[in-house]
This record gives sequence, structure tokens and C-alpha cells, in this order.
Amino acid sequence: MAKTVLIVDDSASMRQMLAFTLQQGGFDVVEGCNGQEGLGQLDGRKVDLILTDLNMPVMDGITFIKNLRTRAELRGTPVLMLTTESHETMKQQGKAAGATGWIVKPFQPDKLLAVIARVLP
Repeated sequence: MAKTVLIVDDSASMRQMLAFTLQQGGFDVVEGCNGQEGLGQLDGRKVDLILTDLNMPVMDGITFIKNLRTRAELRGTPVLMLTTESHETMKQQGKAAGATGWIVKPFQPDKLLAVIARVLP
């Protein structure tokens, strides 16, 4: 059975590229356009991995991760930040919030799938 990945990004074109890459890699995809919508997608749904942007309206990626890490069933779910931000301080904030890894945009599809393969149980 295919594993499910939740993509949370305010850019529709980025969600499309990610969804295409993940579907080519054999994953099912669920999408949200900000952290609040992402949290809504997690209600009653099992996801195996979460890819989230950092800078989004309504709820940013760090706040989104902090919120989802309060849910017992999501504590062990890998979360990858996929963002244009590469500053070490932002990476530390992401890690402190509960991010598993950090990928800087633009991403290379094969590298993204390789990172996902490493963090998925």
C-alpha cells in the first residue's frame, strides 16, 4: 500500500511539482495551502510524512510543526521543511519545533525522494 505524504505550501505551483514528484515515487499525496489547512488535513487521516514550507500566510511552518507535535499520534511522523530559507538560526528554530530535516528550494526530485527514503520508517 502506498505511503501518504502531506504537502503544506502556499504556492500552488510548488505543491503541483511536489505532488508530481511524489506520485512518480509511488506516494499518495494530500495538500494544504497553509499550516492551519495542513492541520485540518491531519484530522482523522494517517500520513507517513509531512513536507512543509516555512513562510506561509495564516500559519507559518514553525507554528504548524509545533501544533502537530502536540498530537500524540503525530509525534513520530517525519516532518521535512522545504523552504528558500537557509539561515542556520531558522534551521535551529525548525529543529526546536520538531522538524526532522531541512531541504532548501529549489529541490531536485531525485534528491528529495532520496531524503524521504532515509527518513521514512
